[in-house]
Amino acid sequence: MLDNLAVELGPWIWWLLGLVLLAAELILPGFFLVWIGLAGIIVGALSLLFWESAFWIWQVQGLVFAATAVIVTLIGRRYLYNNNQTTDEPFLNQRGASLVGRTATLEQPITEGRGRIRLNDTYWTVNGPDLPVGTRVKIVASSGRDLTVEPV
Repeated sequence: MLDNLAVELGPWIWWLLGLVLLAAELILPGFFLVWIGLAGIIVGALSLLFWESAFWIWQVQGLVFAATAVIVTLIGRRYLYNNNQTTDEPFLNQRGASLVGRTATLEQPITEGRGRIRLNDTYWTVNGPDLPVGTRVKIVASSGRDLTVEPV
């Protein structure tokens, strides 16, 4: 069956597969089918060159497609996810880390190493030396939701 389909459509079967996968990328979420579709188009270009060759049977074409899909996916991911970009908001998704260096007043005393402060409209759990309510503290570190403070 695959022999007949490959013979009837010729090298254009790979172009068709590549374009169908690229169109599917528009419908389905994610960014993965682009690389496989690009591999189909590359194999289609190779098929235009080698179609009359005796070694270019559909099994070889399938292996070349699989290898090309893996290679193009790895190269594409490396290029796309190169995170060497600088940003003006380095702590955008690290709210606790963005608070380091700020000062606040203790809302609850620090006893046994734990207390609470209020910054803007949020209460934060703090770690530090035992201190009474109303003491001004400076945030020196952040780990998850807990902040480490020291007296100012």
